[in-house]
Amino acid sequence: MIQAEDLKQLDRQIIVILDFGSQYSELIARRIRETQVYSEVISYRTTAEQLRQLNPKGIILSGGPSSVYDQGAPQCDPEIWQLGIPVLGVCYGMQLMVQQLGGEVERADRGEYGKAALVIDDPTDLLTNVDDGTTMWMSHGDSVTKLPDGFELLAHTDNTSCAAIAHHERKLYGVQFHPEVVHSLGGMPLIRNFVYHICQAEPTWTTAAFVEQSIREIRAKVGDKRVLLALSGGVDSSTLAFLMHRAIGDQLTCMFIDQGFMRKYEPERLVKLFEEQFHINVAYVNARERFLAAVDGITDPEEKRKRIGHEFIRVFEEESRRLGPFDYLAQGTLYPDVIESADTNVDPKTGERVAVKIKSHHNVGGLPKDLCFKLVEPLRKLFKDEVRKLGRSVGLPEEIVQRHPFPGPGLAIRILGEITEERLEILRDADLIVRQEINRRGIYHDFWQAFAVLLPVRSVGVMGDQRTYAYPIVLRLVSSEDGMTADWSRVPYDLLETISNRIVNEVPGVNRVVYDITSKPPGTIEWE
Repeated sequence: MIQAEDLKQLDRQIIVILDFGSQYSELIARRIRETQVYSEVISYRTTAEQLRQLNPKGIILSGGPSSVYDQGAPQCDPEIWQLGIPVLGVCYGMQLMVQQLGGEVERADRGEYGKAALVIDDPTDLLTNVDDGTTMWMSHGDSVTKLPDGFELLAHTDNTSCAAIAHHERKLYGVQFHPEVVHSLGGMPLIRNFVYHICQAEPTWTTAAFVEQSIREIRAKVGDKRVLLALSGGVDSSTLAFLMHRAIGDQLTCMFIDQGFMRKYEPERLVKLFEEQFHINVAYVNARERFLAAVDGITDPEEKRKRIGHEFIRVFEEESRRLGPFDYLAQGTLYPDVIESADTNVDPKTGERVAVKIKSHHNVGGLPKDLCFKLVEPLRKLFKDEVRKLGRSVGLPEEIVQRHPFPGPGLAIRILGEITEERLEILRDADLIVRQEINRRGIYHDFWQAFAVLLPVRSVGVMGDQRTYAYPIVLRLVSSEDGMTADWSRVPYDLLETISNRIVNEVPGVNRVVYDITSKPPGTIEWE
């Protein structure tokens, strides 16, 4: 999570989110950014004095799993209410505002979870242009039972008498629902009202402004030094390559390490595309045998990622000495990568956020402690959709901009259990069929990701009157906005049938195809 002091150098057109442990805190930031106003998540422990120095246009208090009346429940600095800066409390944030300003919050007779129709009592200010009866997403077991002095009721639901409140003069607002989630149909109009009308923020968070600022920062940091870029061919590293090349030109060398875990035909196509069409220098390194040896016999997914990440950096170090010297390593690390590599929850007793690792991204959690490069990560604060916009802005071809995310460890984490050359070949062929069929139907861009997974088990089948004992392939097709949450795609049965028939008939070693219908959460998009 970014620290308050790190925001001092950012554009003053900023709205900060004090995080009380909500699973939606980062989503609030993303929604604010959709209004072209910069937003970041910072600790709820940030003091009023620190906020005064930051001078944000607005403050949002996130939701959280605690109850405000619990002993040790997380509290914000009560001096925040005296800053004169507009504040919006969301769910727990609203209840905390009420409690600290003299109102009352109690356990509700009946909790409210899911969709609820919002009945608007005051259609002005925060709820301007929000339709009466619009759907909002509720998730709370506590309710406000008494408003603080000076507050007025803005809206209610059948089950919640105080669904939205305001102290208009002090510009303090609270909503019991979650306007940031897609299920809240009136959420974005409300957010825009807070950002533009109440906070008077200007839409300065634009792609053009980010490019200009990033180029200045890259040049200031790198100077006349040479930079090595970890190119994978995905939208993140490709966008980074275009941005870095624009900033420092021939000081940049892109290195593509073929670790043997890429999809079929991709290594050859990637190198040709960047060198011949984009005129960006790419050093190709064939390290397939080395990476296979590094993960030989390894079945634990976290260990796979760490070994691949470790080997990845070691190869870069060795090749940089051969081609270099290089002082910097540029990586396409994104905000969700950072979040997932050290994800967080809240201690129910103290409210303190503690690290809970979901998985190590090979360009975050897998870095060795003795890394000899200095890192350059201009995309570290961006969500995936923002990277796509940036890619278009710097001239990246649409075929790369819209390319599905592909994990750094590649097919190694789409093969559960031990990785062998035979399993890699099976998965490459199956994965190619998945991509061919959705491209053939013109629906590639309907999915966030669409790929195949190979399971390390065998099952009995019958092919040509012969008994078979072969691997199953899992199809994983999901929809998502930013990769932080995802839902399995409801694809036509005939598409699944075509893919299944082709895989079973064309890929030796496979006799069964299944479809993964798990959303994220509770699952992750990748299987490992």
